[in-house]
Amino acid sequence: MPTTVWLDGQWLDRDSAAVSVFDHGLLYGDGVFEGIRVYGGAAFRLQEHLERLYDSAQAIWLTIPMPIGEMTALTEEAVRRSGLDDAYIRHIITRGVGDLGLDPRKCPAPTVIIIVDGIRLWPAEVYERGLRVVTAGTPIPHREALSPRVKSLNYLPHILAKIEGIHAGADEVLMLDSGGSVAEGSGQNLFVVKKGILRTPPASAGILKGVTRDVVLELARDAGLPAEEVPLNRYDVYTADEAFFSGTAAEIVYIREVDGRVIGSGNAGTVTRDLARRFQQLVRPAAPRR
Repeated sequence: MPTTVWLDGQWLDRDSAAVSVFDHGLLYGDGVFEGIRVYGGAAFRLQEHLERLYDSAQAIWLTIPMPIGEMTALTEEAVRRSGLDDAYIRHIITRGVGDLGLDPRKCPAPTVIIIVDGIRLWPAEVYERGLRVVTAGTPIPHREALSPRVKSLNYLPHILAKIEGIHAGADEVLMLDSGGSVAEGSGQNLFVVKKGILRTPPASAGILKGVTRDVVLELARDAGLPAEEVPLNRYDVYTADEAFFSGTAAEIVYIREVDGRVIGSGNAGTVTRDLARRFQQLVRPAAPRR
């Protein structure tokens, strides 16, 4: 699969794209990113993702060196150059090249990267049988340390949680906040269904307010499905009729079991299947008949 990379004004491929070892994105995780899906050659919810990218940069005192309209056009060109109908876009904005100190003023210009490539989180059979999930001991970062609305390059807590899942033989992990409430997966938002009501942790729980999460809530509203953004604990997950993760890369994938507890029937439930179907109809609408 071809990989297209735009790096500070140059079009490159996977092998030729490189950043300086003095880039503060590498040295300190000082930067922000976005992940966007491409369906049918078009970036899905591009403006929502780019607005979040620019807001994340603003929040960490980082100025993206082009207006959002120019970034939009550049992203669309990157997708065209890739020739991929279904793909994944990664925008990365780092503080840029500086020295070995923390001072961001030593970085005169940000590094801007756009990557277009493929992505698949799990094999096809995992989507078919559902996810096996374990609760990670590593909590999400405290929301007062770094706002979860900042999609920063420092994902180490989530990676450590993912490592716990790998060692446990699980497909994915459930992360809690510092108080023990349910937050999210290693890179996905969580939904549960109980007695026909869809529930998901609120943004105030310290989660990333995912674009796909918003789409799921929109689809639920269109379907007349009651939906609530409320705090959840593990009991709510263990006793749910259905549970699933949502995310740009994950899309909608149902959870078969959590910490050894089979969720509902152990199969994708009616609500999950309906929302997944509606999501696929939205992102991959059928070609018009001639």
